[in-house]
Amino acid sequence: MNELVRQHTALDDSDLEWLHLLVSEWQLLSDLSFADLVLWVPTLDGTRYVSVAQMRPNTGPTSYQDDMVGHLVPRGRRPMLDAALDEGRIVREGDPEWREEVPVRVESIPVRRDGRVLGVIARNTNLLTVRTPSRLELTYLQSASDLAQMIAAGSFPFPDQQVDMDASPRVGDGLIRLDADGIVQYASPNALSAYHRLGLAADLVGHHLGQITAELAPTRGPVDEALVKLASGWAPREFEIEANDGVIQFRAIPLKPKGTRIGSLVLCRDVTELRRRERELITKDATIREIHHRVKNNLQTVAALLRLQARRIDSERGREALEEAVRRVGSIAIVHETLSQNLDERVEFDDIADRVLAMVAEISPGKVTGRRSGRFGILDAEVATPLSMVLTEVLQNALEHGFREGDTGTVEVSAVRGGTTKEARLLVTVQDDGVGLPADFDPHRSGNLGLQIVRTLVEGELGGSFDMVRAPGRGTRVILDIPVRAQK
Repeated sequence: MNELVRQHTALDDSDLEWLHLLVSEWQLLSDLSFADLVLWVPTLDGTRYVSVAQMRPNTGPTSYQDDMVGHLVPRGRRPMLDAALDEGRIVREGDPEWREEVPVRVESIPVRRDGRVLGVIARNTNLLTVRTPSRLELTYLQSASDLAQMIAAGSFPFPDQQVDMDASPRVGDGLIRLDADGIVQYASPNALSAYHRLGLAADLVGHHLGQITAELAPTRGPVDEALVKLASGWAPREFEIEANDGVIQFRAIPLKPKGTRIGSLVLCRDVTELRRRERELITKDATIREIHHRVKNNLQTVAALLRLQARRIDSERGREALEEAVRRVGSIAIVHETLSQNLDERVEFDDIADRVLAMVAEISPGKVTGRRSGRFGILDAEVATPLSMVLTEVLQNALEHGFREGDTGTVEVSAVRGGTTKEARLLVTVQDDGVGLPADFDPHRSGNLGLQIVRTLVEGELGGSFDMVRAPGRGTRVILDIPVRAQK
């Protein structure tokens, strides 16, 4: 819609925002009308109309099999559009149109904002299945007429209320029509079922909805006057009530077709099962985070025990081996600590890489600086845990074997994500400017425990590739190529 409006019309950004607000709400009008809606806006030169949005009803057959968005119509071809735009009134005159042997009643509703008519909604009703309307259908149509008058007057949609139509109750979920005093004139079967879920044993018609709702809601004191107001539809609001093991979501819409409130629409939906699942997910997430927290604590305890053991060993090689084990355990603990703070099993790995780099840098025999470039991004836990160990081993190997006591140098970790959406990959490079590799060194046959761990994790668990080569000029370069899930 943005592109069509900016390309063809003279509307400014504030007008476009109003149209977006209207389009976010007009599924309600379409369902109440049992009709298709097409929004037509006059072009910049005023000689044509361009259709910028379309909506089909959930409550009846469509009048348009094709998508109308982007169509251009010369002014004069559809007189009802011209009359609604020029006169600023709802136009209902005219005989039904025939489209593919289907009779269609067309009405035009001007879209007004701040006294100006921005465009026209063409309401198209398929008459092929018309029959004697029921009480529910009559209530729908009357409510649609009231909303159409509010659109023509510029009082609907409500500018201070942004509605998420995917999460809000819809017409078919349950509809209650109130008069100006908040008395129920009509309640659809679904709406009545929702109130029965809250504990109501009687009918709703003829009763004050706000008072009944407040009485059903659990309170310890006097009747909640604010809830009475909300449920009576005095203001456009959304709210929920939980009672009798049921949760009902409400949306109140004041009806002011001629500037004075004549009543309200209250849409309601039973969201008991939805909220129960959400609570289960929250509980499960909390449990998972607690597990990660306890695993981290246990790993830190193991690391502490290994440090104590290392201090009591006389053998230098034994002490170094235990200290290496401490760093390996520590790298895994960092991942679990990060996971314990997240809502899902994915982590921002850049922070983990920085912490691993800082942890390993403590063993540097000289003045070696570690730095990171690029972004690892968000990784799944099953990738982050082995990758943290791999990074620890590679960095530890670079610092221990690439530099001697008193040396100065740099170890840089770089990360680049690329590939297609289906086959995203992470390319990690660890390069130092140390002494480099021996002439006969083969990283794929080396018996070094650290490199064995790297090969096993990268090729076996991560499904990637690992290579270690001489860096241009001086030092060693380690290259890791790992498949990862694409970032969202």
